[in-house]
Amino acid sequence: MSAAIASLVSYGSDSDSENESESNTSVEKVNPNSMSLAVLNSAPEVAVKEAVETGIHLDPALKEVTYNPTYETMFAPEFGPTNPFKSQQMAAPRNMLSGYAEPAHVNDFMFEQQRRTFSSYGYALDPSVDTHESSSNTYIGAVEEAEKHKGLTVFESGLKKSQKRKKVKGGDAGEIDNYLGPWAKYADEKDVAKPTEDEQKELDEITAKRQKKGRNEEDAPSEEKTILHVKDMYDYQGRSYLHVPQDVGINLRSVDTPDKCYLPKKQIHVWSGHTKGVSAIRLFPNSGHLLLSCSMDCKIKLWEVYGERRCLRTFIGHSKAVRDICFNNTGTQFLSAAYDRYIKLWDSETGQCISHFTNRKVPYCVKFNPDEDKQNLLVAGMSDKKIVQWDIRTGEVVQEYDRHLGAVNTITFVDENRRFVSTSDDKSLRVWEWDIPVDFKYIAEPSMHSMPAVTLSPNGKWLACQSMDNQILIFGAQNRFRLNKKKVFKGHMVAGYACQVDFSPDMSYVVSGDADGKLNIWDWKTTKLYHRIKAHDKVCISALWHPHETSKVITCGWDGQIKLWD
Repeated sequence: MSAAIASLVSYGSDSDSENESESNTSVEKVNPNSMSLAVLNSAPEVAVKEAVETGIHLDPALKEVTYNPTYETMFAPEFGPTNPFKSQQMAAPRNMLSGYAEPAHVNDFMFEQQRRTFSSYGYALDPSVDTHESSSNTYIGAVEEAEKHKGLTVFESGLKKSQKRKKVKGGDAGEIDNYLGPWAKYADEKDVAKPTEDEQKELDEITAKRQKKGRNEEDAPSEEKTILHVKDMYDYQGRSYLHVPQDVGINLRSVDTPDKCYLPKKQIHVWSGHTKGVSAIRLFPNSGHLLLSCSMDCKIKLWEVYGERRCLRTFIGHSKAVRDICFNNTGTQFLSAAYDRYIKLWDSETGQCISHFTNRKVPYCVKFNPDEDKQNLLVAGMSDKKIVQWDIRTGEVVQEYDRHLGAVNTITFVDENRRFVSTSDDKSLRVWEWDIPVDFKYIAEPSMHSMPAVTLSPNGKWLACQSMDNQILIFGAQNRFRLNKKKVFKGHMVAGYACQVDFSPDMSYVVSGDADGKLNIWDWKTTKLYHRIKAHDKVCISALWHPHETSKVITCGWDGQIKLWD
């Protein structure tokens, strides 16, 4: 231990030549056993050199620095002048990252006042000039504006207190010129209520613009006309084409359905006449000897199903594509709903438009009430989430069913027409009592999709719903309206299209079109896909099985054609 202390002391004496004599004396006097910690801390103190000329570099060979050099001294170049590539801003003295900030005292209010004045008027007081030293104010920015406004800031008003209007008290009102009291008329106000001709024109223009705003369509319905395509409207006995023919091989007047149905195999006829896609087809009630079709070419056509299968009459009266059609119970009248926001009632025999109805919204589906004593009432599912009920005799809305959360797609009467089922874009199914605007049954599951096409089975027990997840769901149409999970018909592609479903008269088969233009036929009992026929070039939007035929199916598509299969 003593040897280590002696060597440490001798190291200190060698390194510090200036204190050599002192260290020698200390070695002589120090007792190794009683050495203090202060003696052990013998590193030389580094003197701080306060005045160092900037730009003088440190010698790179120097091993020891006896003062604290500045940053400039440590990084000064070894040879030549200072860095010539430094910009003036970089070379300038800085006390903050962005430059040199001079200490100045500005009141927060004064600073905000001048900033707002500059942003509003374009001028402000020059901050570099001391206002106390100079007698006149100097401005920066829009000096002319400053002189015009007399240097007023945004917080100062133009009038002095003496120039401001005196507060009126009691009887001092007469002292103010032209002041007649708080309820008096203006000096140029007129008592005449009738506007002048020019003012009336301006008012008319404004009201016309307001009425047209948000509605570019014409208010008035399109002019209705009809074209008869056959030579004689009546035969030699005075019967029109509405008369049910007796010479077609089957009894069309019978209410009985075929005992057994068979799969259709081939195409036997094409009805062509529409110039655009066909939206919907409907058979004449009970007999099915006539076929009504509506199309995107804004026209409705009536066709023969038997005989020569001619086009009998064309009904023209909509300005936009026709969406849906519906016969009344006797077939003498039918309804048409189109995207021009009008529902029109037509005479099937004469082609005359009897009346039209609108609530300024697009009707997506339309139905007569099937009850014999309610044939004057119609319901329509609208784009504004409502089901609207009209009385044909008065043309007035008599009821509104407003519970859906999306556009209403279908209306189907069930339970001997006492109730009806509606489906909507809100992916729900609601059941309503007739004329009661609150749904008593609401069916909506997280797994359910929108169902834009619904058909009641011939026996009235089932509802076939075309679901947007490419399957046909079957709901019970009596009492509970439960989903029949055992009967789900799959294998076709219909997502995005409201392809109409139908049943065979004997309930053996279910038929539907699809997005590929195919006619799909399933077995009702096993839900097996039995047959698939390429029916149309574009979407096959509807398929109808003739109620009196064993194997006749009518399809229509967006290729504008209607086809008969047998």
